[in-house]
Amino acid sequence: MKILIIKQKKDIIKKQLGQAAMEFLMTYGWAILIVLITIGALAYFGVLNPNKFFPESCTLMPGLDCTEFAVDSSASQVQFFMRNGLGKSIDFSSLNIDINIDNVGDCTAVDPASISDGALSSQINIDDCSITGNDGDSFRVNIIGTYTLGGGSLSHTMLGSLVTKIESGNLLIVE
Repeated sequence: MKILIIKQKKDIIKKQLGQAAMEFLMTYGWAILIVLITIGALAYFGVLNPNKFFPESCTLMPGLDCTEFAVDSSASQVQFFMRNGLGKSIDFSSLNIDINIDNVGDCTAVDPASISDGALSSQINIDDCSITGNDGDSFRVNIIGTYTLGGGSLSHTMLGSLVTKIESGNLLIVE
């Protein structure tokens, strides 16, 4: 008889523990479901659009700074200015834009830059780039350049990157 009563008490305790565990899981399950629905609604209505928080940058090699840049889809053109802080003049024999990020130039500057030490380049226009996307879409390319330093004869390669948003009809002013 005593064994039967102990067994009945154990069964009751197990049922109570099971009910507590189930209530715990249901409460947290509903909370997680509400959070997921909220995140889905915010993403659907564009509040969580990553393009709104997209940082724009132009990174070249150390000592060479990309000061201003624009990508114009209507003119199929990438434009930027460079500032030389290398301590020597730099002469580019080629400047290419690599749209497919495969380190092969997809479009080339017609007139590559020559920049004296401490100077800002004239505007560099790279035309005939196949820019796909709408205004405000993110745009990422590599900038590949071949250059010589200070009138030297050794050829060097520069690899940089440009991350910005596509604009249409907002060309930089040609100086």
